[in-house]
Amino acid sequence: MVKFDDEDLDDIKDSNILQILQSEEHFPILEVARKSNFSNPEIDVVPSHIDLMKNEQDLNRLDYSRLILIEKLEQVKDKYDVVLIDTPPSLNLYARIALIAADYLIIPSDLKPFANQGLINVKEFVKAVNGFRKQIKKPSIEIIGVLACKISTNNQFVKHTLPKRIEKIPQRYGLNIMDTVIYERDDLAKCSENFQILGNIEVADPISILDFKPSSTSAQEFELLAKEVLQKIGMTT
Repeated sequence: MVKFDDEDLDDIKDSNILQILQSEEHFPILEVARKSNFSNPEIDVVPSHIDLMKNEQDLNRLDYSRLILIEKLEQVKDKYDVVLIDTPPSLNLYARIALIAADYLIIPSDLKPFANQGLINVKEFVKAVNGFRKQIKKPSIEIIGVLACKISTNNQFVKHTLPKRIEKIPQRYGLNIMDTVIYERDDLAKCSENFQILGNIEVADPISILDFKPSSTSAQEFELLAKEVLQKIGMTT
């Protein structure tokens, strides 16, 4: 477990996604990946680190930085059925590297007006990435759709405002909207804010909603999301 409150106990500083992207010969994914302690069954997780922020410019100077993730994922293609890449909210180098390596893209959005305006920038960013992908003989990334998430459960909002916001996505931005909606619910907040006390330190200890309360509406929404994604990438019928 990583204890971010105490830098002396930070055990991922020298073994995270940054090292994977910095080194051609060392730090393979299977060496850096850790078993999750927030889900059952366990999944392999390659951690991120706050050091990514201060190393972005240096990484950008490496000619191979945009392609290294493709190569290292290729090395483990027989190990995993699905790899999820969680990108930062900004359209920076790390998002570019992820989109170059990925086959599919899900665009999360709370569908608020400001966020929707950002979809224009996302489309332009994807277009630029696809131009690079074409140069390396890789097909354009397939956009699965915009995922409505962190959506209010207010009855009037869900009944009147949400449908209008959903309609605007394909009409105004030319993007598909996913069928699944992830709402803001208390159970979801509680499982992500879960913590434990170790000595005098309060340590984040999030847990999957599927384990925290598997019968909850939030858990059912994520199960629907998983089924929709698997269906759209051709892994189920």
